[in-house]
Amino acid sequence: MSVDWLPGASPQALGLRARVNTLIRNFFAEQQVMEVETPMLCQAPVTDPNIDPINAQGRYLHTSPEYAMKRLLCAGSGDIYQLCKVFRHGEAGQRHNPEFTMLEWYRVGWDHQQLMSEVERLLRLLLTEHIYLKPEALTLSYAEALQQFAGINWPNILEAQLREQGIALAGCDLELNRDGWLDVIMSHQVEPALPRDTLVFIHNYPASQAALAKVSGEGSDAVAQRFEVYLNGVELANGYHELTDAKEQRQRFIQEANGRDIDERLLAAMEQGLPECAGVAMGIDRLLMLMLGASIDEVLSFSWSRA
Repeated sequence: MSVDWLPGASPQALGLRARVNTLIRNFFAEQQVMEVETPMLCQAPVTDPNIDPINAQGRYLHTSPEYAMKRLLCAGSGDIYQLCKVFRHGEAGQRHNPEFTMLEWYRVGWDHQQLMSEVERLLRLLLTEHIYLKPEALTLSYAEALQQFAGINWPNILEAQLREQGIALAGCDLELNRDGWLDVIMSHQVEPALPRDTLVFIHNYPASQAALAKVSGEGSDAVAQRFEVYLNGVELANGYHELTDAKEQRQRFIQEANGRDIDERLLAAMEQGLPECAGVAMGIDRLLMLMLGASIDEVLSFSWSRA
């Protein structure tokens, strides 16, 4: 008899998810951050070449609520958050499912440094009862993390050296550019070496990896005002001091799009004025996986193979 109808998540996992959702909503209610909803179906896909959107009858299932939430910010919403399902084609594995739960929020008038402090407070609220966390978080710049855990003097290292180190880690030549090899080194060498039981914040990424973040500095000193937070080698959240310049955003979209449509409604909203703000996206399923010591299939009610 087939058992595909059975949920992958245990009653314990289902109950923990409900508890986490309640804690999140209570946290933001206390901070007077408003919960919002935005459409899951969008006219334009994300332009990030590392993310593959799912086409749905001429529209796209959103890979993040970011673009729509920024339109709300431009319209004067103030501080907002959203807890929702998002979708990414081809992401299936022990830590990935094409449909997953994301928490995203924006703080008006904040920069990424202020947001990092709030991310730490929320993570400690959610995790402390289930995982031992050292009382002090570790904050490193991207350059410090590469130097300390991979022996790389960034940004002065030559691309040929990066490629050699990346091939040794990956076990093959993947024909990547400089940023691609940096990603291999981060995922294969730096992330596994990060201290255990510690919230680790890595910030000031290369300007070439800014995505939708502001860039400060010039030339080789330019850095993206962006951060990621890790626990026990698992990335939990990715945040930005958000780019507010519509012209610069258009240029980045064009550079990345590679034939994809560009979200003109977001750009039109930004031309009217995106307020200074910081935003972050956090993976809820990964939090649950860490809490329970489980695979992603074991924290989802029905994973991709059972849906």
